[in-house]
Amino acid sequence: MSTTENRRDEQPIYSGPLSHVQAVERVPVTVYAQPLDASRAVAREIADLVQTRAASGKKTVLGLATGSTPVGVYDELIRLHREEGVSFKTVTTFNLDEYWPMQPDALQSYHRFMREHLFDHIDIPAANIHIPDGTLTRSEVPTACAHYEEAIRAAGGIDLQVLGIGRTGHIGFNEPGSPLESRTRLITLDSVTRADAASDFFGEWNVPRQAITMGVGSILDARRVVLLAFGEHKAPIVRKAVEELPCSHVSASALQQHPDARFVLDAAAAARLSRFESPWLVGPLDTLGLEWTTAMVRKAVIWLALKLQKPILKLTDEDYNEYGLQDLLSNCGRAYDLNIEVFRAMQDTITGWPAGKPGVVRRVRAAVAAAGEKFPQRIVIFSPHPDDDVISMGGTLIRLCEQGHEVHVAYQTSGNIAVWDESADRHVDFVEEFCHAFGVGTKTGEIAERVREFLRTKHPGSVDIDELQTVKGLIRRTEARAGARYSGVQPDRIHFLDLPFYETGRVRKRPIGPEDIAITVRLLEEVQPHQIYAAGDLSDPHGTHRVCLSAVIAAITQVSDQQWARHCEMWLYRGAWQEWEPHEIEMAVPLSPDEVERKRMAIFKHESQKDRALFPGPSDPREFWQRAEDRNRDTARLYDRLGLPEYEAIEGFVLHRRTRDR
Repeated sequence: MSTTENRRDEQPIYSGPLSHVQAVERVPVTVYAQPLDASRAVAREIADLVQTRAASGKKTVLGLATGSTPVGVYDELIRLHREEGVSFKTVTTFNLDEYWPMQPDALQSYHRFMREHLFDHIDIPAANIHIPDGTLTRSEVPTACAHYEEAIRAAGGIDLQVLGIGRTGHIGFNEPGSPLESRTRLITLDSVTRADAASDFFGEWNVPRQAITMGVGSILDARRVVLLAFGEHKAPIVRKAVEELPCSHVSASALQQHPDARFVLDAAAAARLSRFESPWLVGPLDTLGLEWTTAMVRKAVIWLALKLQKPILKLTDEDYNEYGLQDLLSNCGRAYDLNIEVFRAMQDTITGWPAGKPGVVRRVRAAVAAAGEKFPQRIVIFSPHPDDDVISMGGTLIRLCEQGHEVHVAYQTSGNIAVWDESADRHVDFVEEFCHAFGVGTKTGEIAERVREFLRTKHPGSVDIDELQTVKGLIRRTEARAGARYSGVQPDRIHFLDLPFYETGRVRKRPIGPEDIAITVRLLEEVQPHQIYAAGDLSDPHGTHRVCLSAVIAAITQVSDQQWARHCEMWLYRGAWQEWEPHEIEMAVPLSPDEVERKRMAIFKHESQKDRALFPGPSDPREFWQRAEDRNRDTARLYDRLGLPEYEAIEGFVLHRRTRDR
């Protein structure tokens, strides 16, 4: 092996942005380690453009996008305005799109979105703001669209256009099939786009079927275009838009023909690009600024084994040479040695004792030795929503309890928006009947009537009244308690953190704040765990997992100088949307058929999420328990294909980088 064989790495961590690789990327791409880094860089680019043009007596015309992706850019622009004096008085804006029909003050309106996330916090003149009008009649829309195009031309054209990208590859709402010459118009939304928007509208059936959008041609007219994409769920479509030939089915691929367009990605959204997924096929690693680290070697060998459908130990020198891995052999030795090294590394991830076994040193190489010395251990499992613990690592949770560890589960949010109104109404009816039967709760009837009156007049997507939010939160809480107890968690070790960032009554949440971190710190200091488990996936379409992980990391950082924290290890699990790649897994906990069944029963305790969840995620009709079982079985089959022992199912974990680097 190379001299770097003892280095550990995971997701790419860059000291600065990485530019694109011209050999395979058909449009310039810049990759940052984290979304925040990318957002700040784009915001600074916008601010510099505005200030430079203003200094020359010129106005700046910006094309703006909505959705969760550009929020970080807008947050940074607000900060630059407040703290560094960047003025937007010389800026004119044109937004890409708006749902139709849509009232401007509706929760899902892009007029409201832009006010709340940017315009109300900077000094841009109201007359300079342009957003398509969702209140027009159908007959008025064509004329208004023509006027929108004329207004852009009258302003001198767009200097810089900010874009996101949908899972269909759309920019704006230019769905598959949108021609290059298309202009601002009314368009019917793709079913995937409507499914992705379902959470904002509290159900896909509430999503408008049409929208007004600037066309592909309108976007291509901008002098500079920056497309932002963050998260693993965007990685497949980013690769299509960047590396495949342009086609009308993926409207973002049209940017390949623009003279000054650029994709700005985080590491997760860039993961499927060839230089990250299989960089050895792009060119020698040193030309890409990469090395044959232990992790890279493992990734390459597993890639080759799966491509050839061979167990790792049966790969030959000829296999490596014929499939673009000559550089690996020349740097790291013959196939025999490589195969054994990677096979043993994969074998050493497998453990039936995730928190250690009395008197036995854990074989898991990534584990912190000091943490494995104590038995039993104190363990905190952070669950972003009230069911993520059992969905994502229910088998491991049950095993940790059975093996005698002090297991605490901390439910970070109430999950109250993910309960059907009908379910809440049924529970209110039960409580009312219960109180009547036993002659208690004189105020119950008043509360029940307020809830029912609200439900009778509720408009789709409206924020629930406080009483209804409380009812829905209690439903999730009692289900979580039942699932945890079934898994073996003692009642006094079940914690409900109810982090404030979540409690908006809407899908869109507040940014994480000091109180969220303080609540998390208090729990950690109370338990002083040897092990922490947290949701480490970035595919959660609502972003809650990402925010909850940030709260845990911030809390761990805050207590890092405490004695217990120095020896605490933190494992990351994946949620309902995606599993770790095989080369990423550092601890694999195998499950027997009986354990798979027990995990399923723990998930079933969450009755409000059973059969049909309110927010099931993008275009996946399976229930959460089905996704979990399929994912765990697929991981087990993958280990089997690589020549490792055959199991019914496997739950995979990755050690958090901060823990690993100690």
